[in-house]
Amino acid sequence: MVTDTSRIDAVVLDAGINELVALSRHFGSDAKFVIAGGGNTSFKTLDSLYVKGSGVALGTIDADGFVEMDREALAALTNQDLGSIPDEREARFKNAILAARVRPEKAQRPSVESVLHNMLPRRFVVHTHSTEANMLSCSMMGEKLAAEILGGEILWIPYVDPGFTLAKTLRCALEAYGTRTGRDCPPAVLMQNHGLIVCGETAAEIIERTNWILDQIETYRERLPAGEMFGKMERLSGDQAHSLVEILGPVLRTLLAEGDRLKVVTFDDSDVALSLAGGENGRLAASGGPLTPDQIAYCYSYPLWFESHVNEPPEVIIPRLRDAIMRHRKKTGSAPLIVLVKGLGFFAVGDNFSLAHAARLAYLETIKVMSGAQRMGGVRVLPDREREFIEHWEVEAYRRGVAAAGGHKSPANGLIVVVTGAEQGFGLEVAQSLAEDGAHVMICAKDMEVARAHAEKISAECGTGRGTALASDMVSDESISGAFHNVVRTYGGFDVVICHPGELRGESVKTQPEQEFDLVSAMSNKDCFAVVQRAAAILALQHAAKHDYWSDIIEIYSESGRISSNGNSADLASKFGVIGLPQSFALELVHNGIKVSSICLRNYADGPPGSDPETGLFVRYAGASSVAKAKTNDEEVLVIHAFKVPTGCGCTTADVTKVIYDLIAQKPHAEQDYPIKGGQTRLS
Repeated sequence: MVTDTSRIDAVVLDAGINELVALSRHFGSDAKFVIAGGGNTSFKTLDSLYVKGSGVALGTIDADGFVEMDREALAALTNQDLGSIPDEREARFKNAILAARVRPEKAQRPSVESVLHNMLPRRFVVHTHSTEANMLSCSMMGEKLAAEILGGEILWIPYVDPGFTLAKTLRCALEAYGTRTGRDCPPAVLMQNHGLIVCGETAAEIIERTNWILDQIETYRERLPAGEMFGKMERLSGDQAHSLVEILGPVLRTLLAEGDRLKVVTFDDSDVALSLAGGENGRLAASGGPLTPDQIAYCYSYPLWFESHVNEPPEVIIPRLRDAIMRHRKKTGSAPLIVLVKGLGFFAVGDNFSLAHAARLAYLETIKVMSGAQRMGGVRVLPDREREFIEHWEVEAYRRGVAAAGGHKSPANGLIVVVTGAEQGFGLEVAQSLAEDGAHVMICAKDMEVARAHAEKISAECGTGRGTALASDMVSDESISGAFHNVVRTYGGFDVVICHPGELRGESVKTQPEQEFDLVSAMSNKDCFAVVQRAAAILALQHAAKHDYWSDIIEIYSESGRISSNGNSADLASKFGVIGLPQSFALELVHNGIKVSSICLRNYADGPPGSDPETGLFVRYAGASSVAKAKTNDEEVLVIHAFKVPTGCGCTTADVTKVIYDLIAQKPHAEQDYPIKGGQTRLS
């Protein structure tokens, strides 16, 4: 029974909350128990219930993520008559739960299952959507097998609508359980098509009990005959699959767009995904209906099934896919969030990477549960009435709204941006700035470890998937193709390519090695050509699927392409050549909905490669005496450069970012060339 804690001191209360936080993170950070932030936990004293707030992720929750509730007010709720009309009943139930908050001024929204947590007479309660548990709960023979596998102490609750109906059903079931067993509380509750509830006096007790339950289910399942649950599997050949992913990703994110921004579309061809997408009975199984409320919340009730033809060109795929989406929308009332492609895998869709990633994980979970339930007596899908309740339930709409919130009003919001040369300097700083304003940025660098470190930092600060590392030398076709293919697999495509070509090597023509001159030329011209060639094919597909959609390729180079400087011949030769490339690209690619622009920098002084004390360009300039009066001090070089500018300061990352936003926002044009040099020189 719950210990009388009405007079416990703050230290004891804090210990209980800290134990709850640790318990919540234990389950919330493990995909075996929680997918995409679902599930809820609680801790109770005699007077108060501390329950997870709605929309808060268990895996990262802290003490502030729990809502303090008045237990007496919650207990009174199940005795009320809230009416029989579902929408009105649930609205009254939600308002009554909100009224039971001890501190409403915090504006927190408690879990809709607060009443359920309150009536279970143990200090801690954990509700998870465990894979193993849901294999059993979604089985046609779930109740019978639960008694056989787990024994009569586990309480089985037939599926009812979550919220008020579930709370009242559990109260009646607990009373009947007490009469039958003489106990006040079952060790666990298994809810049909919904999940597992485990309660206990300590976190350790709950963890031990949960592991025992799941081990028992897994042991039983492993004794069953194995087989291909969705029939014999066929998969497309490697080359065909590779090509189809690069067509379908960009086209899907375009055809499914509902506003100015295209969708994020992430691809999965794991063995689990292909067991359904490649199975001869996969289409029938996928169209049977949803299994759990979580599937409806994150994936919608029904996926779209699409089959490609061998060597089918984009101009044929696009209208067929558009028609399939229109028919799906008409039939189900919404665009698909999951698109299964026969023999290929599936694409998961979201307004941002976090939502698309959550949909992908949730549907993988659905396939696993479907497969396990099939082996344990057959799959029980939610009937139409139960499905429709979840589809229109305000609680799930709220949860989706919380997950989708956090957007910016910046021109970068929702964009997918590839940034080459982003290992350091303004390339990296521009990528960080775009991510902070709501973009997803791809950090392209030769050194994967460096790129990964930058991407992880961006994602940690800006949100899941906001930064991704791509290893590429940006010269060889194989390297560039691999990098862009990974972008398509992860995001479906991209909207902007910021190409920062060039290898800065300032040195006198009298001493500079020939191979260094060749390197600078190759890095400035060949990588510019190779990146644009590969990117244009993907961007053109998006425009073909949506003719009013325009993308951007933005080349960033130094003013060396327009103005000569002493001791800088290699850079000058490459940059003079680079200036002509965007002009040619722009004239050609404008017909594919691609704007090509150039940003021309002068005296960038915020960081490397200019000011690095050992390898920076200012050190090289000073050593080569390329700046008059500067001998060995790189700071002298910077000062001399700054004095050439009327404002007395060099170009900054903020200057570059502002121009990038301006270019993205502009109407279609054939070519733009923007100088950023503080009035030092002017274009003629």
